Amino acid sequence: MLPIVRKRVYSPSYLNDFLGKDFLTSIFSDGADYTVPAVNIRESEKKFEIEVAAPGLNKEDFTIKIENDLLTISSEKESSEEQKEEGHFMRREFGFRSFSRSFSIPEFVDQDKIKASHKNGVLMIELPKMEESKMKNSKMIKIS
Repeated sequence: MLPIVRKRVYSPSYLNDFLGKDFLTSIFSDGADYTVPAVNIRESEKKFEIEVAAPGLNKEDFTIKIENDLLTISSEKESSEEQKEEGHFMRREFGFRSFSRSFSIPEFVDQDKIKASHKNGVLMIELPKMEESKMKNSKMIKIS
């Protein structure tokens, strides 16, 4: 499984022992849990492949958008858990995870044929290259 990059708040361990981890995190953090999935990008003669490691997310959790030659992969997921016990005690926890990653698409990628699939916590995006005959040929412009 591919690793997830996390933003961490570093403090000396003796402060955590004295004040507790939650105390220091609440002072130095804005309260959000920043996670950005790891990405692998491969290129072959015929296509680019982007692998996004996002364990715990389903294909319905992703949004993939192309705008102005920019491929954006994003996700938002909300979770909640509630436990009731006898008497007046109740515990309710909820969380919210989101991320967004953007990639510039080369002009020789056929944007109409881009495909995406999801399997075992990995989102695969295939960006096929145009045939050479369809690529825009470069030319020199003479300055007068």
